[in-house]
Amino acid sequence: MTARDHHAANRHTDRDASSGCSGHASNAEDPTTADSAEVTDCLVMPGNPVIKSQAEEAGLYRDYNGQRYWLCCATCGPLFDADPERYASTT
Repeated sequence: MTARDHHAANRHTDRDASSGCSGHASNAEDPTTADSAEVTDCLVMPGNPVIKSQAEEAGLYRDYNGQRYWLCCATCGPLFDADPERYASTT
């Protein structure tokens, strides 16, 4: 499954971006009020904000070539794992 397939299958809308990948994992903290150093975008689902500490608590991150990448939902992990170079090169 590609990120585009996941996006379409889960009926993502712009409204969903703030809730973490169409509501798969709602953030307890609002990304718009979190410390900017603590927030990043998911590389697999661009536009979905990720609060780094919450992603780490949930295991929604990958370490690749000495760098940590945070993900917005569990679906993004296998997509990243399948082609880490693709996603890591977008940073």
